[in-house]
Amino acid sequence: MSLNNKHDKKRNFSPRLFMTIMLAVVFIALYALIIHFSELDPLVVGGIIIACFLLASFIGSKLYGFFSFRMVGPEDEQLSPILGNITLDFILKLYLPVIICDESGKIIWYNSAFTKVANPREVLYAKYIDGVCNVTIDKILTDTTSSPDSTDAIDGVEAVAYDRVFRIKGYNITAQNKHYVITVWNERTELRHLAKRLADEETIIAYIMIDNLDELMQFVQEKYRSASAEVEAILKRWADSVGGILKEYERDKFIFLFESRYLDEFIERRFDILDRIREVRIGEGSMPVTVSIGISRVHGTLADKDHDAHASLDLALQRGGDQVVVKNAHNTEFYGGRTKTVQKRTKVRARVIANELTMHMAKSHNVLIMGHRNPDYDSIGACVGIARLAMFCGVKANIVVNKTEPSIKSAISRVDTLAEYSDIFVDSFVGQDMIHSDTLLVIVDVNNPAQFAAPDIADNVGTIAVIDHHRKTGEFKRQPVINYIEPSASSTCELISEILEQALPIGGLHREEADVLYAGMLLDTKQFSRNTGVRTFSAALYLRSEGANPTEVQYFFKSGLDDFMREAKFSMNVVTYRQIFAISMSDGDGTPEDRIAAAKAADKLLNVDGVMASFALVHIEDSVHISARSAGNVNVQLILEKIGGGGYYESAGALLKNVSMASALTSLKDAIDEYMKK
Repeated sequence: MSLNNKHDKKRNFSPRLFMTIMLAVVFIALYALIIHFSELDPLVVGGIIIACFLLASFIGSKLYGFFSFRMVGPEDEQLSPILGNITLDFILKLYLPVIICDESGKIIWYNSAFTKVANPREVLYAKYIDGVCNVTIDKILTDTTSSPDSTDAIDGVEAVAYDRVFRIKGYNITAQNKHYVITVWNERTELRHLAKRLADEETIIAYIMIDNLDELMQFVQEKYRSASAEVEAILKRWADSVGGILKEYERDKFIFLFESRYLDEFIERRFDILDRIREVRIGEGSMPVTVSIGISRVHGTLADKDHDAHASLDLALQRGGDQVVVKNAHNTEFYGGRTKTVQKRTKVRARVIANELTMHMAKSHNVLIMGHRNPDYDSIGACVGIARLAMFCGVKANIVVNKTEPSIKSAISRVDTLAEYSDIFVDSFVGQDMIHSDTLLVIVDVNNPAQFAAPDIADNVGTIAVIDHHRKTGEFKRQPVINYIEPSASSTCELISEILEQALPIGGLHREEADVLYAGMLLDTKQFSRNTGVRTFSAALYLRSEGANPTEVQYFFKSGLDDFMREAKFSMNVVTYRQIFAISMSDGDGTPEDRIAAAKAADKLLNVDGVMASFALVHIEDSVHISARSAGNVNVQLILEKIGGGGYYESAGALLKNVSMASALTSLKDAIDEYMKK
């Protein structure tokens, strides 16, 4: 017989069997004595002895169970059917704490290991398990059995008891038609502390860039070094305060390494490092120095963290700078962004983008172009500019747009006189049929997929390029081959005009196309009165040289009497909020044309003394449209971003679906309150 079989026999040899054997030995000896010393019939004596043996065995078994379980606890009558089929010594001597309770969670027994965990003087009998820990018996059973594929489910549910952390696993037991639960407690306190320590000490990678120093230096070039050194000193003190490492790897660009435990402190203080750096001023100017920071909080290798930190910095710059972007495993968080962006003077990036875009167009079968829903002159003008570039590259181009939109009828009528535009405008259904394996989709004046003119086309095209001047609101599902987002630009037409200037020969743009691009710039700059820079006027000069006629373009902005009356509806219902915000609402249900009237009403409200930002709301069908404008001191994009909108610093919009006007107004005021708290 093998050694294992011997051990198995020992494990199967129970006290009940030993007692039965001893009784058999006793009764056999008694039978032998009676036969030897008496003359009774052996068969009769044997029958009596066997009957007595069976009766003694039955009584002995009952007495064994009774006295054995008397040692366990005061609830022996309830406990006996539970432990009748398991080894008593195993449960009693198990090093893990064990509690047995009924189906309601009432404790009827616990072993000595649990007594060591709890207060030794505390009696837990008749108490409920959720009075011992922070979970109920239902929670223990549900989390143990609902997700068998989960590691946490196999280990049980996590709970806290007596300032310790446990994983509790429950087992259902049925005895004599009653249900009981055996709970086994596996302590994880030390493991949890080690995990927290490991998480706290995990390395966080951040990339920091001074994002507007070059532009500020155009006024005081000689103070560049002192300003850069002052910003670096502030960053160095910030890094030293948390025991981090700050290194400059390129001019005005830094890498910052620190422990994860300090990131929550930075977030709690809303990254006040931005405010400290903003206090650095250059010469007599009022424009502060700002930085952009990209941080990766994802788990993985250092290479993964480095990649995500770089992507976060790019996102911060594409949103206008002066902010921190923290990339987590499941979402992206934004902090700051309260300073107006400074327009960059260099056109180097425009030249690079022009070369890349023409290269991708040249190797594509066809080019589809789209803007945002409810297009305006900036959107349609940018589409027309990209279409001209595609024609220059010898590639068939189509613009996906609804030609019946009243807001762009004048622009479409202007280019319809050209033979190349006779069949260039298509709707989203026709655009779907034009998708090939090597189709290039160029998206202009929008970077939020929810606002695309045809989101289904964007989902199906393999190669995408994005050109926009709105602040980026998040990551794309599919990484674009060209991601040209420049919030400092006055309009997308400005960016497209720079690209065309770099790519097309002189005279390569028709004057009708130049008019539409010029109209887009006029719209977003409010006739060159807001958000303009050197590059804005340079782009306008290029369009003027290509034949754009400012006088004819002004006819695009003429409004009829009906439009005038629509605007008047907003001026009749205006309220002020927090003294510097003007909110206008249109009474009753509006029409699609009222969206344009709302934008114009928001513009006019900025002329009111003391108004820093304005909002115009109109209810159309089951949605509320919000147009927002800023005089330059309030970032309306950050306000509307909180309720699902977007835009850029001085102009933004939002669409709230399936809400009433009162609910939309409440959401807007809450977003304003949150913005003002920062």
